[in-house]
Amino acid sequence: MEWLTDHHLAGITIGICTFLIIGLFHPVVVKAEYYWGTRCWWVFLLLGVAGTVVSLVVDSILLSSLSGVFAFSSFWTIKEIFEQEERVRKGWFPKNPRRTYKF
Repeated sequence: MEWLTDHHLAGITIGICTFLIIGLFHPVVVKAEYYWGTRCWWVFLLLGVAGTVVSLVVDSILLSSLSGVFAFSSFWTIKEIFEQEERVRKGWFPKNPRRTYKF
């Protein structure tokens, strides 16, 4: 971690990792809604709380920042899961034929 700070690469590393974390959550939202619907929102709540706790207790700026990004990406995913259900209802994404929908 010192090497990143010494070479002024911590900011760009946080930026790249943030981009990757956010990018990872997009297909997770689609797959989670497809297989479990909106019932899985609490998993993302727990991940968000855990990420927040890790962010608060870790001394490293890099790990603390990335834990915070992970936490709030998890919180944002809760909103996106419910919006994904609406996108499925509109026909923009496929329905899971093995699941019953409330719409």
